[in-house]
Amino acid sequence: MSIQIRKIVATTSFALLFLLSKPSLVAAADIAVMGLFSDMAIIKVDGQQHKLRKGESTPQGIKLLRADSDKAVFLVKGKRQTLSLGSTSGINTSFAKREKTEARIMRRHGMYSVAGSVNKQPVKFLVDTGATSVAMNRDTAKRLGIDFRYKGTPGWANTANGPVKTYRVKLDSVRVGEIELTNVQGAVLDGASPRDILLGMSFLNRVEMQREGELLLLRKNW
Repeated sequence: MSIQIRKIVATTSFALLFLLSKPSLVAAADIAVMGLFSDMAIIKVDGQQHKLRKGESTPQGIKLLRADSDKAVFLVKGKRQTLSLGSTSGINTSFAKREKTEARIMRRHGMYSVAGSVNKQPVKFLVDTGATSVAMNRDTAKRLGIDFRYKGTPGWANTANGPVKTYRVKLDSVRVGEIELTNVQGAVLDGASPRDILLGMSFLNRVEMQREGELLLLRKNW
């Protein structure tokens, strides 16, 4: 009986050792490319978004070596990995392509500006990857019927003109081109700036971005 017990324990220990000796099965990270620019990429690693410039790394150690509007090259655990827009590492991508909607934005005077809508009302957007939310001034918010003082969450933001009181709000819908998103985080600055609504990352991080010369292409999978 004791010999049989020792055999069972030895077999179990070997099985545990075999499983633990395969860290790649446990530590594998899914890298999804959301946006590509010159020497910059916006990626999601296991659902967590990161904006990387050339030479920067994520907390998981994924380093961006170079990027352009077509592809990005990463260093992952000492190995180079090249990914294009919308591709995902670690997942079989042989499935049929999903239908996509797009928004095409041309650069004018160094800025990407485009007409769109907030809560079904027409507005003008200025694309700003440095803005965390879809941000607007108080007069624009009033015109759109956003009761930010009553429904918004107050806070402060540092601007070029100094600290400005802000209100975090939830926008029912934001539309650019064929892309319409609901429940988008917005921010109302209690002042005259910005003149145009800033199309920030609360919208942009839910779409794919690709720059082709003077064109910024936004895509959303459905």
